[in-house]
Amino acid sequence: MSNDASLTRIVVVRNAEGLHARPADLLVRLASKYQATIMIGKNSEWVDCKSILSLLTLGASQGTELSVSASGDDAADAIDSIAALFEAGFDDNNGTKGVDS
Repeated sequence: MSNDASLTRIVVVRNAEGLHARPADLLVRLASKYQATIMIGKNSEWVDCKSILSLLTLGASQGTELSVSASGDDAADAIDSIAALFEAGFDDNNGTKGVDS
């Protein structure tokens, strides 16, 4: 994959408390493992997925759809890992209660 390739995937915030400090920290730690440029967006607002303060400005509550975009050599792996983290509700014990019911 070339450095110019860009991938985008829609993810849903499943954990009950939304994208607050703890899940944002987990997301930054995961994203920082990749060399890809990773951006996350809500509506038309896009922020750096490797910046906890930027992530918190999204105000993403439970049920919010976010777009994750990555470009670079490991973009596909980055997108897959980030999508899995969202799908797992950031392993929040209260994460998926009420989301699918």
